[in-house]
Amino acid sequence: MGLIIFGLAGAFIFPAYKLQMSFLYILIVLAMTWDVQGGQMGYNTFGNILFFGVGMYVASSTQIAMFFSLAEWTDAGGEKTFVHTVPQFFQGFGVGILLAGIIPTIIAGVIGYGILGLRGHYFAICTLALGIAAGEIAGGIEIIGAGQGMTVPVWPKDLGSNASSSQFMYYLSFGLAVITFITLKWAYSTRFGLILNAIRDNEDKAEAMGIHTMRYKIIGWMVSAFFVGIAGGLMGHINGYIEPNEIAFAGPTFGVFMVLMAILGGKGTLWGPLVGAVLFHLFKEGFWTYFLGWQYVALGVLIIVIVVYFPEGLMGWLREKYPERFGEVIDEADRKAQVELK
Repeated sequence: MGLIIFGLAGAFIFPAYKLQMSFLYILIVLAMTWDVQGGQMGYNTFGNILFFGVGMYVASSTQIAMFFSLAEWTDAGGEKTFVHTVPQFFQGFGVGILLAGIIPTIIAGVIGYGILGLRGHYFAICTLALGIAAGEIAGGIEIIGAGQGMTVPVWPKDLGSNASSSQFMYYLSFGLAVITFITLKWAYSTRFGLILNAIRDNEDKAEAMGIHTMRYKIIGWMVSAFFVGIAGGLMGHINGYIEPNEIAFAGPTFGVFMVLMAILGGKGTLWGPLVGAVLFHLFKEGFWTYFLGWQYVALGVLIIVIVVYFPEGLMGWLREKYPERFGEVIDEADRKAQVELK
């Protein structure tokens, strides 16, 4: 409850950092949804960036195409020529964000049926190729700006300055993060969550027990795609510009970030990805501020430190160091045995 109150008041407490905090909420959604496959189900995927990019393009393209010619928009420089009225902006925005969740969900179901039969590194490599291919395809579609990208509809001037726009996006991003967390918390407490963990621990045994593992794997990926697609739609508006390889289907950045955040906090846990996203965002902002030019070197060092010293993530390290705080009961004999082993 305290975190929700802080989030609601954050736009007023830190008005100069609304953009960075909106970006943080998007990262939290990416980390939590990646963990559905990579942590809870044990299927390390790089394919969620596909849904992020599709959601970004779908949301903005829908908002434009409902009232203007999309081809003319991209040819003429978008908002420099066409201006949405207040009703047009919000009608298009609402439909666009809804479709940004629905269309990636459908894509996840179709693609998942074809590739979720793969396991291990075969699945990871296949999903990596999805994001790369999507970026190349988007870069060749002229109606959405091809390689040069496209602008998104701007905030109507009748509603005030850019401060109003940033506050609107802040609360939408915060709301999405909260809804994603609540949905996943509920899902993990049901039979669905138990089956995902059974697939992670031993998929063959789960199938032998009569569990239709393919069905649950597809559903899990579709749930992720829905929230990731909406996050992409919001991110397009936060950024103000969409480009296929560096923004929408940015595998080397967003695609890697979502994996790193979940591992940093502790994959396979509810709070781990959220904590990892917050820590990663703080590290990232610090690197880009104090190590500009060397920021990716610093980020690489961070990855090495995580893998070597925190292989189970921060939550895993805390659980091992302070098990009683996580509801685990360890008697004195077990504690002494653990100390001797170390």
